[in-house]
Amino acid sequence: MRNPPTFVLVHGAFANSFSFAPLQAELALLGHRSAAVDLPGHGFGATFPVAYQAPQDLDALASEPGSIKGVTLADNVARVIETLERARRNGPTVLVSHSRGGITATAVANARPDLVDRIVYVASWCPVELDVAGYYTQPEMASVDPAAFLPTIVGNPAELGLLRTNFRTADPAALAAFKRAFAADLTDDEFRTLLNTFQPDENLDAGTPDDRARAETWGRIPRTYVRLAADTSVPPAVQDRMIREADALTPDNPFDVRTLEGSHLRWLVHPKPAAELLADLADSPGPTAR
Repeated sequence: MRNPPTFVLVHGAFANSFSFAPLQAELALLGHRSAAVDLPGHGFGATFPVAYQAPQDLDALASEPGSIKGVTLADNVARVIETLERARRNGPTVLVSHSRGGITATAVANARPDLVDRIVYVASWCPVELDVAGYYTQPEMASVDPAAFLPTIVGNPAELGLLRTNFRTADPAALAAFKRAFAADLTDDEFRTLLNTFQPDENLDAGTPDDRARAETWGRIPRTYVRLAADTSVPPAVQDRMIREADALTPDNPFDVRTLEGSHLRWLVHPKPAAELLADLADSPGPTAR
């Protein structure tokens, strides 16, 4: 009997390993190991300034330093590679990314395909023909309005050296914008609970054209894309575009495409279908990357 894989989970922007706790519980109940990574400056490495606490002092928050300043994509990649090297001692690994975490997962697969037996994107960025900034200019992203979140941005990112968002706002309009974008199908209580696991700061390095998927490394790894059908943050149209571009890059190794119902964040709050999907991937025979 072959050793079961370890799922290595990579979170998205402003998130952390805590986001995956419900999914990890479901995976464990199905008999599967998992390790959720905190990228540098996330989780217990994050900064929560006193000015972010209630009552908030937004003027002070606009100038408070944050530990994530200067963190790069290369730092993220090094953290995930270290985790994969340790997990690999116990058998195969499945690298699972969500949202912005796909940028890191792709760069990891470019650098060390030997450490990944399968790569799974859950509505996450898989840059192929463009970098992420480039995709935001494309018709598939026309329904996404980043300007809707400008009222919750605190401070000047260029001066702070990071992107700071006030997720603890009580502004009804801002909360409604967050919910529409990420979690329209959650209850208000579920949405606010999840929002309170987010951290205010994110690094500014979203990769360059050099960090796009490479056929000779990334392209050798068996891969799955899990579409989120009601995602309004990374819409299905752009998910499908990245799938098509990746399949054109390595037509002999196309994406195995699955679909989950729900918004960008629902699968983290109601993880049973996602856990069953991942367990099915783990139980299916497949080639090992070398």
